[in-house]
Amino acid sequence: MSIKTLALELYRAQQKVSKLEALVEEALINEKDALREELREAKVEWQVLRNILNGEKSTSSVQSRLSTFKRSN
Repeated sequence: MSIKTLALELYRAQQKVSKLEALVEEALINEKDALREELREAKVEWQVLRNILNGEKSTSSVQSRLSTFKRSN
């Protein structure tokens, strides 16, 4: 998956988290538990995507530094 695609998915996940946080604030007491569970799951998904994106960015920067090193030899 490309960094651009991961960034887009991360953005969508963040939007979902923000929307759910707003819904939890406005929800009735009997609806809050279900929304909180959905929010928890959305936050986990967001964090996974964030970790993947950070890993992809660091891997690509290491690869570019290594390729620069290889060319200089």
